[in-house]
Amino acid sequence: MGVKDMTAQRFKEICGERGITLNELATLSGVTPSTAYSMMDKNRRDISVITVKKFCDGLEMTLGEFFSTPEFDALEQEIK
Repeated sequence: MGVKDMTAQRFKEICGERGITLNELATLSGVTPSTAYSMMDKNRRDISVITVKKFCDGLEMTLGEFFSTPEFDALEQEIK
């Protein structure tokens, strides 16, 4: 799994844990729902650090808290 897939999966997990939808995440984060859904679409997945930060702000968590998981630590290098 790559970093983009892992990022989308992590947001799905957090939303599930908190009982919020992607629309609610978008609203909390000050972004359009299409931005949230685009992040989840494997064919269109283009995730910027700024968007990740906005989602983290909406979830009231730091980037460190978001990325500090064994799954992110175990990702293979992107450089091949």
